[in-house]
Amino acid sequence: MKKRPISILAAGLLIAFSAIGQTSSPVGLWKNIDDATGKPKALIRITESNGELSGKIEKLFREPSEEQNPKCVKCEGDNKDKPIVGLTMLQGMKKDGTDFSGGTILDPANGKVYKSKMSLEEDGKKLNVRGYIGVPMLGRSQTWVREE
Repeated sequence: MKKRPISILAAGLLIAFSAIGQTSSPVGLWKNIDDATGKPKALIRITESNGELSGKIEKLFREPSEEQNPKCVKCEGDNKDKPIVGLTMLQGMKKDGTDFSGGTILDPANGKVYKSKMSLEEDGKKLNVRGYIGVPMLGRSQTWVREE
């Protein structure tokens, strides 16, 4: 009988530690929320390869009157006139203490690429994403909500 509480405790600790590991990384599917309207804009999947994070747009939340498969007409280079769904909008992000930085983020609405930094909040359920020019004070932030 004494073995039972110990095995239950061990199982509980294992579950707790695996949950902590999952929420300490931004890898996964995120819904970004428009900082001006408060409405969801897109689903972005963040992946990791060789210690660098990148994020690709998987789905757009569009009004019925809006173009359902818009292209990045204001983008430059390889992204010019590419469909926004499937576009890599976040790249080169690396762990920096408890945050992630050193990468860039593309705003498909204006085609501009900004420096970026991110931090996880609320036990990994939210991601604060900041795009900026020069220094982080000169930019804007969005909150992304974990979908899976």
